[in-house]
Amino acid sequence: MQAYCSNVSTRQEDRSLSKYCIQPRQEAPSFIVLWDMVVMGEAGVHTRISHLHLWLEMVIILSTWPLTGHAQNTSLPEVVIPLQVTSNRTMRAMGWLTYSLYFGGQRHVLYMKAKKFFMSRHLSVFTYTDQGALQKDQPFVQKDCYYHGYMDGDPDSVVALTTCFGGIQGTLQINGTVYEIKPKNLSSTFEHLVHKIDSEETQLLPMRCALTEEEIARQRKLQRNDNTTLMQSSYEGWWTHKRFLNLALVVDHERIRYLNSNLSHVLLETLIIVHVINEIYRPLDVDVVLFGVEMWNTGNQVKVTDIEDLLDNFCFWKSISLNNRIQNDITHLFVKHNFGVYLGLAYLGTVCMPFLNCGVDSLVGRNLVYFGHITAHEMGHNLGMKHDEPTCTCGKKDCLMAETDRGDRKFSNCSYAAFWTTYVTASCLQKVKKPVGKYRLKFCGNGVVDDREQCDCGSSKMCTNDPCCRKDCTLKDGAACAFGLCCKDCQIMPSGTVCREPDNECDLPEWCDGHSHECPNDVYLLHGSSCKDGGYCYEKRCNKRDEQCQQIFGKEARSAVHRCYREINTQGDRFGNCGIFSRTYLRCNDSDILCGRVQCENVKSVPTLEGHSTVHWTHFNGVTCWGTDYHLGMTIPDIGRVKDGTDCGPEHVCIDRKCVNKSIWVSDCSPETCNMKGVCNNLHHCHCNPGWDPPFCLTHGFGGSIDSGPWPKKENSHLKSIMGISTSVFFIICLTFLLKLFWDSFVTFLKRDDKSNDSPSEDEELPSDVST
Repeated sequence: MQAYCSNVSTRQEDRSLSKYCIQPRQEAPSFIVLWDMVVMGEAGVHTRISHLHLWLEMVIILSTWPLTGHAQNTSLPEVVIPLQVTSNRTMRAMGWLTYSLYFGGQRHVLYMKAKKFFMSRHLSVFTYTDQGALQKDQPFVQKDCYYHGYMDGDPDSVVALTTCFGGIQGTLQINGTVYEIKPKNLSSTFEHLVHKIDSEETQLLPMRCALTEEEIARQRKLQRNDNTTLMQSSYEGWWTHKRFLNLALVVDHERIRYLNSNLSHVLLETLIIVHVINEIYRPLDVDVVLFGVEMWNTGNQVKVTDIEDLLDNFCFWKSISLNNRIQNDITHLFVKHNFGVYLGLAYLGTVCMPFLNCGVDSLVGRNLVYFGHITAHEMGHNLGMKHDEPTCTCGKKDCLMAETDRGDRKFSNCSYAAFWTTYVTASCLQKVKKPVGKYRLKFCGNGVVDDREQCDCGSSKMCTNDPCCRKDCTLKDGAACAFGLCCKDCQIMPSGTVCREPDNECDLPEWCDGHSHECPNDVYLLHGSSCKDGGYCYEKRCNKRDEQCQQIFGKEARSAVHRCYREINTQGDRFGNCGIFSRTYLRCNDSDILCGRVQCENVKSVPTLEGHSTVHWTHFNGVTCWGTDYHLGMTIPDIGRVKDGTDCGPEHVCIDRKCVNKSIWVSDCSPETCNMKGVCNNLHHCHCNPGWDPPFCLTHGFGGSIDSGPWPKKENSHLKSIMGISTSVFFIICLTFLLKLFWDSFVTFLKRDDKSNDSPSEDEELPSDVST
């Protein structure tokens, strides 16, 4: 068993315990939770959906709940305005956001990325009624507004932030100094307040822990008596990079009373601790997934006395009560109880053993980051990690599993080795579980339009400010829509209004059809369509080696010479290969060397890549080749693989690491099919140029395709020109005709007038000398 202790002297006992001392640190971000309750009593199981006032109550709680444990002792706040900075393409592709902040007398650059998956899709929360009946809750948790990250220039910085309530809120640890950041109330210019936490609040006192070989031997005997079958697995040669650990947590009655019996607050506090634990275990590529929480809100289910007895009693209770309700690889009990010198206790190497995979942790204060470190340490013991010996290292003076520690959260090389030993024999960590997301209950008010709903504006407060949707999920009078890319001011946008602009030259636009609030599905150019510099469109992108090198190494980089590809990609290692088969790297054939890993030159700077990625360079015959590695088990995108659709010779492209003829993109759509007046989209339909009508661009019209909606008439300059010319010609013809009629009439009039002047009048007298 392992234990934490405070900074008082320790003593050796027959039951050797590790005594771990640590001072509080800062809390992490908070969460939004909605509840769906299943009440389980002796008579059966009943289901109900709780009211939305619980959600509103939690928003009120979080708006006044500090994210740091002792905010009253902070320095005077500084007002800062976080400025979002445009990241490079590689960082953006991996989901990183960048902000610039000025505080503490200098400019800081913050890199942050959302942490989306840390709880089960079907998270279970158990509580008790006043009559002692067990209740099962299934919470709805917003998943995309919690961030981890780092500060530029400090690789050991800690970032734990949330944007759930507008603005940026949470803690930043920079060069050993902890800051709290939160939005400034009623600010219209995105102002935030940054507090520096006093050093005495973050200074960690030395930790001491004693683990004897006798205690380890005693625990091994207990493990041998446990009827658990361990899966035997041979070392496969590579560190597989994604494992999932199912965690269950129990909160005791005193901790709940300490939080005024507010179960929403208790759950939020628990989620924060799990978020912190995930940050600590991220370098191990372990996702700690919270599968269940039990709250002893009416009284403790086991007696809280001596910490050693409590651990034994808790594990026994878990084995007969909790195991059949919550899937768990490790279960810990949080208690608000002073155990003297001890702050925690756990069995060593018992993960996956249902009767012994337990731990007990004393949660007395409010600093949840500090408590997350304690729990992570104890979970490390469950995972087989002993205390670090003098030969263990993590790049710091002390590591997380050190017997004497000052708060460093990194695992040592010894901890990595111990975890690997546990992993290859464990029966529960071997399976790669499906990534989990939020569990969404279908009901009016959840903010998502479900079956038979016209709209859903969320809570009553949110619906009050919604101009289109009522709180009963129906449209307001006069509203035709409430959401969608073709909905504006509660009305469907006119036909021909662009609703999705093209991303690049291989993409196509979409327009509203005037009848639906939704934009048509995204369409793009057919695979193999020509794009700039002799490239080909594939999966909505124009693939060029030069651009791929620039995305990795900067704008001055370019694809290397042919010799680099031949030299590197025929090696058959993690730096140069044409794929992986049966845990073996494949050498590239001569015909496929341009389709292995991209090789670059003219590199001026080395980029910061995601964890476990490595930049390498090779110099031979006066040429320097740059590239990246990728090895077995990695789950991040492989930025160094030559992208499918990249040309590898005349009329040839790379597909699945092979250089093949582009004739593989056979289609019954071609420029000829489109009357040479359009292009083919990925659905093999004609996308007509302006002035020509789909489906085959044979007649004059407004352009577009049967998939993208009608081309906007106001933008059809070609057709307008034709119609304008036709109108002008018609006008000229009519004018000419009228002028001719006028001229003919005028000429006729003149002729008549001349005749009249030449003939005598009937009334004119004849001369007298003329005989009649």
